[in-house]
Amino acid sequence: MMYDAIVIGGGSGGSAFSKRAAGYGAKVALIERGAQWDTAKGKRLSAGPGGTCVNVGCVPKKLMFMAAAHREMMVGPAATAQGYGVNVPTGAGSIDWKALKERRDKYVAKLNTGYTAGWKKEGVEVIEGIGTFVDSETVAVQCNDGSSRTLKGKHILIACGGLPSEPDIPGVEHAINSDGFFELEEQPKKVAVVGAGYIAVEMAGILHAMGSETHLFFRGDTVLRRGFDPFLVETLMEAMEHHGPILHRNSTPASITKQENKLLTYTATEGPMGEQKAISDFDCILLAIGRKPVTDQIGLKNTSVALNKSGHIVVDKFENTNVPGIYAIGDITSTGYELTPVAIAAGRRLADRLFLGEDRARIAYETIATVVFSHPPIGCIGLTEPQAKAEFGEENVRVKQSRFNSMLYAFNDDDKKVKTGLKLVLKLPEEKVVGLHCIGPYSDEMMQGFAVAVRMGATRADFEASVAIHPTIAEEFVTFGGWGQDKSGEKVKAQLPPYILSG
Repeated sequence: MMYDAIVIGGGSGGSAFSKRAAGYGAKVALIERGAQWDTAKGKRLSAGPGGTCVNVGCVPKKLMFMAAAHREMMVGPAATAQGYGVNVPTGAGSIDWKALKERRDKYVAKLNTGYTAGWKKEGVEVIEGIGTFVDSETVAVQCNDGSSRTLKGKHILIACGGLPSEPDIPGVEHAINSDGFFELEEQPKKVAVVGAGYIAVEMAGILHAMGSETHLFFRGDTVLRRGFDPFLVETLMEAMEHHGPILHRNSTPASITKQENKLLTYTATEGPMGEQKAISDFDCILLAIGRKPVTDQIGLKNTSVALNKSGHIVVDKFENTNVPGIYAIGDITSTGYELTPVAIAAGRRLADRLFLGEDRARIAYETIATVVFSHPPIGCIGLTEPQAKAEFGEENVRVKQSRFNSMLYAFNDDDKKVKTGLKLVLKLPEEKVVGLHCIGPYSDEMMQGFAVAVRMGATRADFEASVAIHPTIAEEFVTFGGWGQDKSGEKVKAQLPPYILSG
């Protein structure tokens, strides 16, 4: 059967494309595998309707982050509740993990239902099964009910994402990955989290804040070594050292062994001398060392679609692969943004281009905001300070930054306060904001509004033209030292806001 568009993968991107394309009158077939597990290995093979984000990513993770946030306000090294007069009885803060998981899973199930209902409403034909390429215009589907189908499409979109990576070490079968975190029936008492990226940082922060003895093992001296401003990393490392999980720097996984009591021993190579260090009695070892695209599962060898060294599909700024009529969006591509809103926007714009006739439609990958639900959370958009200096020259970059204790911790002892950090990276001479970075309470929520301003090309003068909202953390972004002034050596002149200069 011929379709206007065949979509492989019903995650955020594939769903967004399918609904918009069908809304334009296109005949769309969406191939969605559904949630499946390898029962022998105890590993999840696919996420289900809504993809990684809905099932084993953003949504359930944020629910667990908020659960942890509630607890760490009451108990823990940086608890705030008692300082505000809240009576926190001895023994408070125990987690009913089973009840929390049950409510979380029901919430996710409602979202699954919403996705499938949305596809039906827009007239998308949903085929449950695994799709593989026969050639550049044909997809074979092994349906979940045991039947098979062969589809032909004028356009074929690959949007089936990725899976967690695992190290090739002895005993890896005893560990879980980041997907497996959401399968845990009981809260781990003692847990090892392995990884340096944002997933590992988030998982370790959640588990620690919920009361598990948490160890975070990572290569190098710090976490978040790629793509994050050093100012954020330094602030986060300080917070974790004082209030977070037990940190194991310069650590490379070596092996996992099961003890006679069924607990686990994790062995790693640590330190400059490469010494083997074993820590015992973990009831859970969670591997979060990254994710890999599932390009090896969809028959791409039967096409000429180009992959990069990491196995991601190479696409241009319009989501085109090197094969006419085949496109790719989301985590499976070479764009470098494994973010749900990116996949959604890319899918919608691709549908606009293919079925609305808007040839210019595409997502702008140049400036995209992101957050990390670490403890404390991080928000950022644009260039880091090193990136800006490399692009524009050190003499053409100015930085405004500040670290301080927010009012949230006003009644905590000094050694139990979590620092907030805010930073602007400015391109001279106009002082255009080319990077905005924050870490601390509510950084995740404040980022969206500032992202709009940065995307519009705001300057420091534009920021300062907005009168501060006091008392808030975000006001620091519009009141940095030297507010309303332009200082050059000994000379000082008033820096008037744009609404006066334009008048």
